[in-house]
Amino acid sequence: MKKWLLLLLMSLVAIVLAACTASEDAGSSDSSEKKQSEGVESDSNTDGEKVLYLNNDNEPTSFDPSIGFDSVSWDPLNNLMEGLVRLDANLEPKEAMAETIDISNDGLTYTFTLRDAKWTNGDPVTAGDFVYGWLHMLNPETASYSAFLATSYIEGAQAYNDGSGDAADVAIKAIDEKTFEVKLINPFDGFLSMITLPTFFPVNEKVATVTPTWFTNADTFVGNGPFKITIWNHEEKMTFEKNDTYWDKDTVQLDRIEWAMVNDSNTSYQMYQTGELDITAIPSTLADTLLNDPEAIIYDSAGTQFYRFNITKEPFTNQKVRQAFSYAINAQEIVDYVVKTGNKVANGFVSYGFKGPDGKDFRETQGSLISFDAEKAKQLLAEGMAEEGWDTLPAVELSYNTSDELKSVAETIQSQLKQVLGVEVTVQNSEWAVFREDQVALKLQFSRSTFGHDYADPINALENFTSDNDAMNRTGWKNAAYDELIKKARAEVDAQTRWNYLLDAEKILIEEAPLVPLYYYNGSALQKSNVKNIVRPVVGSIELKYATKE
Repeated sequence: MKKWLLLLLMSLVAIVLAACTASEDAGSSDSSEKKQSEGVESDSNTDGEKVLYLNNDNEPTSFDPSIGFDSVSWDPLNNLMEGLVRLDANLEPKEAMAETIDISNDGLTYTFTLRDAKWTNGDPVTAGDFVYGWLHMLNPETASYSAFLATSYIEGAQAYNDGSGDAADVAIKAIDEKTFEVKLINPFDGFLSMITLPTFFPVNEKVATVTPTWFTNADTFVGNGPFKITIWNHEEKMTFEKNDTYWDKDTVQLDRIEWAMVNDSNTSYQMYQTGELDITAIPSTLADTLLNDPEAIIYDSAGTQFYRFNITKEPFTNQKVRQAFSYAINAQEIVDYVVKTGNKVANGFVSYGFKGPDGKDFRETQGSLISFDAEKAKQLLAEGMAEEGWDTLPAVELSYNTSDELKSVAETIQSQLKQVLGVEVTVQNSEWAVFREDQVALKLQFSRSTFGHDYADPINALENFTSDNDAMNRTGWKNAAYDELIKKARAEVDAQTRWNYLLDAEKILIEEAPLVPLYYYNGSALQKSNVKNIVRPVVGSIELKYATKE
């Protein structure tokens, strides 16, 4: 079994300064902003309680672990529930609901023995709850956006998820109440890291059977994590309290967490100034000044901000037109004058931070695949229009989800396309839940997007664009050669050969241009000096189990 990926995981997490998505984030312009927290002024703790006020930006999409595949769902959910393993304070996957883990010599079978743990309603957490939760995620009727994480690696999962197989054929089972077994298709050293994600949380089968909408309100929600939800005023706020039934409750330092839902970074900053918040995202308009503030923090985050082309809608049915738009966007200008938080321009889709078997970063080995080139953009547009017989380019509408910063980025792209290509682009926005639904349904023509790594491997980013991954692809693009490279990478046991497959796949992705990358993530925030030990993984969701407020 190859160990290079395990070493990769350890090296990545070691560089994080403090405690990322889904995969797709909601609201603000990078996933790091989704991971920010609000606080409370010091006199609000006069009763002796340690209370942290956090900003979730928006209403969670869903607290069903299988559905809420974004950081506004996963960040809070990660602190209400717990899987078999959990990232510890050093960002290593460690036993959580599982007290012991046994891995077979061939690396294919994982056997988890559960500890004596309880749900917030007093029920014991059983192996059957994991079977129920994982099968719910894979059930095609659930339509889980995150199911692809399991289908790629667990035996029988793909067939059940696509409707060609049965639940009984998925290689997960409860041997008894305290023993849970999983069989993989191929050895995968990143498996334990991957199953720290909320999509692999258990679901209380007894509760979910009686109350199928258990996850929609505070009075019906049943969790097994460090905190419990006691108040949920939808679209407004949530209150979490320390969970006294949690197996490791003595580690939890906070008494209460208050989550607001403010998706305007300027408003959030004003609340921080007045002492209402402990942590705030830094508004791009104030970044030049605030990044030098003593309370500013900057941390690593693996992910990419990008725009998707819907290749089923003109003019993006033509590859050269897509390429023209890609070369016409000056990402450096966006980073320097709009975002202004020191991000690196994206010259490919996979972000920095993933070392291959030769010790080199994926991006270093691959080199630049795309960059601003006005003349090339003009030439490609002319060629593409000639191929289609267009004298006038079909109308183009650029879409983004509501956010002050995303609005600025969208309007900058609108201006650049006009300046470089002479193309008039209209801009429209919608709230996150509507935006995501429309994007998945291929209703949007040219739309903002983001990807934050769920686990520490380039394939996690690249597998989003396989032909069978409609929930994450969201472009209508299909390429058989690309699909084959991802398939080979999933099965390959030789580390260098596998790495080469992924490098080749990214070249196809950028050349075919179903997307245009803008910049890679980092994280920046203002955090009160009395807030300590918030864990922000380079890959994963914010961790508040160890947080405290002095």
